[in-house]
Amino acid sequence: MPINQPSNQIKLTNVSIVRLKKGGKRYEIACYKNKVQEWRNEVEKDLDEVLQISNVFTNVSKGEVAKSNDLKRSFGTDDRNTIAQEILNKGEVQVGEKEREHDIAALRREIATLVAEKCVDPATQAPYSVGIIEKAMAEAGYSVRANKNAKSQVSECIKALQSDSTLPIERAKMRIRVSVPAANIDGLRERLLDGVDKLEHEETGEEWSGTMLIDPGRFRVISELLNKTVKGKGRVETLTFNTSATSGS
Repeated sequence: MPINQPSNQIKLTNVSIVRLKKGGKRYEIACYKNKVQEWRNEVEKDLDEVLQISNVFTNVSKGEVAKSNDLKRSFGTDDRNTIAQEILNKGEVQVGEKEREHDIAALRREIATLVAEKCVDPATQAPYSVGIIEKAMAEAGYSVRANKNAKSQVSECIKALQSDSTLPIERAKMRIRVSVPAANIDGLRERLLDGVDKLEHEETGEEWSGTMLIDPGRFRVISELLNKTVKGKGRVETLTFNTSATSGS
């Protein structure tokens, strides 16, 4: 929505307001959308390219400019460029309701996409569509967290679907190959196969080699077991990361 500035009749569009409370007062600056993050990532270093108006406000929407005396009391200076930089670095970006809803919907879709890539139907080992995952998220009452990225919410979302939705779902398996000197396999094989979903193939020559399907969380367990028991003589290779029990060999 355009913001009218009655003091100078400038109409701001594509505006992002950054707000900082300091010294008991609220201060705002009017910035170009996307430029705030570029400034904070040090991609954009020209303040004039970030600010729509080179001034500090108490209320951008009403065009109320901050008084110099208030700025001095709050910031110790009335230099508006210096203050604008502090607000840019420390302030909170104000997001409109429609924009917030759009961002949440996009984040929810991204989480659903990642879950669909990592999970399957336990009975058929077939993947689910993103749409089915989204419906299950709604059924489970899963709420996305706007302050976290999609990747960091995937595990939590999968757990919610498993416990609070009627959708049968599990993580797709990882196919790995473990190789250990044959002289070391006695007593180790049982420990290696503990928690493995399926041993697809094994052979023994100068070394024992086993191809197996595991939950991705078991990869570190197996790697640490090899490091402790055969001390660099064993190895574990990832053949496929997301796979079904019926795909591959």
